[in-house]
Amino acid sequence: MSKEDTSLTAEEVAKILKISKYTVYEMVKRGDLPAYRVGKKIRIDINDLEGYIRQGKVREQTAPGQSHLPAAPSTFTAEAPLLSGEPGIKVPGLVICGQDIALDILGRRLEYQPFGIRAYRQYVGSFAGLLAMYQGQADISAAHLWDGDSDTYNIPFVRRLLPGIPAVIVHLAIRMAGFYVARGNPHQIKQWEDLARPGIRFVNREAGSGARVLTDEHLHLRGIEHRLIQGYENLEFSHLAVASTVSRGIADVGVGNKKASLQVPDIDFVPLQKERYELVIKKEDFELPTFQAVITNLNSEAFKTELMGLGDYDVSETGKIVAEL
Repeated sequence: MSKEDTSLTAEEVAKILKISKYTVYEMVKRGDLPAYRVGKKIRIDINDLEGYIRQGKVREQTAPGQSHLPAAPSTFTAEAPLLSGEPGIKVPGLVICGQDIALDILGRRLEYQPFGIRAYRQYVGSFAGLLAMYQGQADISAAHLWDGDSDTYNIPFVRRLLPGIPAVIVHLAIRMAGFYVARGNPHQIKQWEDLARPGIRFVNREAGSGARVLTDEHLHLRGIEHRLIQGYENLEFSHLAVASTVSRGIADVGVGNKKASLQVPDIDFVPLQKERYELVIKKEDFELPTFQAVITNLNSEAFKTELMGLGDYDVSETGKIVAEL
C-alpha cells in the first residue's frame, strides 16, 4: 500500500475527530500531530492519527471518572489547556468573522500580546458570520443588523440566528451609516425615498450584510418595492467596493459606513443613522481565558485610541456587555 493510500487530508481528520479543519492545522503547527505536505496541501498519516487518539485515551484514563474519548476538541478553542505561565506556549486560535478594520486591529493585538492568540479572520457579512457560529465554524462574529420594528441593533437577529444558543453581545464601536454619492451630491440624494426616483442608479450589498439589512428594513418600513429601484440587483461585497462603484460613476448612490467614504476619492457621504457594531460570543465560551483576552483588549485605552485615530469610531461604549441572551 502506498503512503498516499494511508494518508488523510485535514478535512478528513477533522471529520474523524469531530473538530474544525482549522483546529487540525493548529494541532499540526504545535507538533501535536505529525504531518507532511503534498504540494500546498497537508497530509496526515493514518498511523500517526491513530497514535494521537491512543495517547489521548491514555491521558483520559489517568483521570478517574473522565470519558475515554480522545483528548480532542469539539470547538476551535478547547483542544488544549490554556497555559498562562509557560514561556513560548501559545493558546489556540480564534476564528473572527466580520469585515471592519477594527477586527484586524483587534486580531493583531491578540497575536502580539504575551502567549499570543492567533486570530483567523473571515471577511463575511453579519448573517454569514452568525451562521458560521451556529454551525460551529467560528468563535466570534461581528454584527450590525438593524431591526426596523424595534429600532434596535443585533439582539433580535442573534435570537433568531443562534436559536437555543445562549450568547453574549459585546459592544465594539458606533459607526455612522449613510449614502455614498458623487462629489457635490449632484442628484441631491438625501433620504431613502430618493432611491426609487427615476434615473437614480443604485449599487447594493449582498444579502445578509449589515448594509443590505439596513436598506431592506428602511424600504420595507416605507413601502418601497425593490423593483422600483434601478440597480437593486447589482451587488458589491464590501463598503469600499460600493464606495468605489459610486466614485467611478457606475452608480449614483450606495449604502455603507462613513469610514469607507474617507478612503475613496470623489465621493461625499450623506449621514443617515448611527449603527452599533458589536461582537457576539457564545456564553459557554465567554469566561475562557482566550475570550477574556478579547474583552481585555477591547477595554484597553490603547485599542480605543487606535480606533479613534482612524476616524468615524465612537468608542464611548467599547467593551461594554450589551446583552446576555
